Amino acid sequence: MAKLKIGFIGCGGIANQKHLPGMSQQTEYVDLCAFCDLIPERAEKAAKEYGTPDAKVYTDYHELLADPTIDAVHVLTPNIAHCEITVAALEAGKHVLCEKPMAATPEDAQKMLDARDRTGKMLTIGYQYRHFHENAVARKVVADGWLGDIYYAEATYLRRRGVPTWGVFTDKSKQGGGPLIDIGTHALDNTLFLMNNYDVDYVVGTSFEKLGRLLTPDVQGQNNWMGEPDHWNNETYDVEDSAVGQIKMKNGAVINLRASWAMNMAEKAGCDNQAHTLLCGTKGGLDTLEGRVRLNHIVANEQTISWVGEKIRGYIPGFSQGPAPLSKEHDIWVKALRGEGELFVTADQAFVVTKILDAIYQSSRTGQAIKF
Repeated sequence: MAKLKIGFIGCGGIANQKHLPGMSQQTEYVDLCAFCDLIPERAEKAAKEYGTPDAKVYTDYHELLADPTIDAVHVLTPNIAHCEITVAALEAGKHVLCEKPMAATPEDAQKMLDARDRTGKMLTIGYQYRHFHENAVARKVVADGWLGDIYYAEATYLRRRGVPTWGVFTDKSKQGGGPLIDIGTHALDNTLFLMNNYDVDYVVGTSFEKLGRLLTPDVQGQNNWMGEPDHWNNETYDVEDSAVGQIKMKNGAVINLRASWAMNMAEKAGCDNQAHTLLCGTKGGLDTLEGRVRLNHIVANEQTISWVGEKIRGYIPGFSQGPAPLSKEHDIWVKALRGEGELFVTADQAFVVTKILDAIYQSSRTGQAIKF
């Protein structure tokens, strides 16, 4: 089989942290041959570091999509542009891996689904937490029936002071929201996946716009560990800094979702700055807080704690120290492109995540529960 030709639309942070290093491990099967960014220097740098000798550089994604030799593209832009570019790529006959979240609104996400169905091309979303070792183990624990009927879950991604101050993260017009849509989306996606339950009844929630406009992040005790303090502008910060939501499923199960970039809590207060899940069932429970699966169940009428699987973080090559582990996300993607396997993250699943996040924002604005 000839090598697949891959293009990248957006050559900023997530491209360099995850997608370019991950796909560079797949060059036995793919050529990274097209790079597009509104800032030409970014595209040129990516092409030089990761591209084929004849890789092309663009500032207009329409020109990249006009190349009939491109088989698939990665859409790695601010959230608000995911829909427009993904639909155009699908219509141009390209398969698409779009970075999370699927879209800024459910309406945009629906347009992406419609384009996928209309064109017959593959569409997947970049939820890499599903590929983490502990979550693969947790999925098997649930599938093997150790928890019984899961009726309560917590999806958590909390930072005390972790506001991304580069790019457009704090610009609502380009991102659609703050930590809920940025990192809470990972925790929610993984929890729904582990439960294998996407049938939502209603959603209620609240988002808070408090600390983002109050903090002075270069003051001792308020320091922000993500990005430079002078990039944090209190006057232009217009997204939430934390959010909570409760999702009631049609089978009666409840998921509590919490996400924050800035919250006055003790460091490590119930979190390790990673998306994690707590599941409670009729036979037992588990959590993935420390990068491993901690199973609690009853043995000989006594509560027993079992650690299942090794503590292994990774599968994001750009964040790894030393030799990068194989990016499972990109390995599965390339196999699917070659017709050797199925997509692991479906756009239909990601659509439900997008609808839930939007419902939390709606509930916060209206003070009402949002029926699905």
